[in-house]
Amino acid sequence: MPNASIKSLENAKFPFSLPELPFSDDSLSPILTKESFDFHHKKHHNAYVVKLNELVEGMEYQVLTLKEIIVKSEADSKAAIFNNAAQIWNHAFLWHSMQKNGGTKHISSPAKKLIENSFTTIEEFQAKLIDAGTTQFGSGWAWVVLNKKTGGLEITKTGNAQTPLTNKNLVPVITIDVWEHAYYIDYRNKRPDYLKTFVEELINWNFFEANIQH
Repeated sequence: MPNASIKSLENAKFPFSLPELPFSDDSLSPILTKESFDFHHKKHHNAYVVKLNELVEGMEYQVLTLKEIIVKSEADSKAAIFNNAAQIWNHAFLWHSMQKNGGTKHISSPAKKLIENSFTTIEEFQAKLIDAGTTQFGSGWAWVVLNKKTGGLEITKTGNAQTPLTNKNLVPVITIDVWEHAYYIDYRNKRPDYLKTFVEELINWNFFEANIQH
């Protein structure tokens, strides 16, 4: 299953290690280049891993799984621990949200049906997802989530390291990183261009479908 490594990461314990990319670091070029992944994955993502290990060593959090750390640190208002733990998970989830020859230009039939059950058209879904990422002020994330209560898909956004993983009513399905470090190397300050390209060409529909069938 495409999300097996995400579940494995959620259950991982100290000391944490950098999750691998599910593709080669040059395979999404020119949409996202190897240089971009050198910084985003090897430097930014890894920095969260290193910092979390420093923060939890010798603390009660050291015996918890990554997901337990995320949930508990948010409840305990331990911002530094939460931010680094959540960003480890958010970024790993991001990598699996992407694939070559994905996006709405190459949408699968099952994904199309699932989206049309919650949105009028694929075009509406695309526009709302792009808008969520564009209108997220500052750093953050745009998400497609499954609402457990309604059974429908929704689009939401979170600031900084916040994540729907801590909301018991929501299942994260796909995410797009709108922190500037996610796109500046390849798109400079053109966040809307990055979002449009991501939605049209990178969404991983296998991962999308697997998360809905959780």
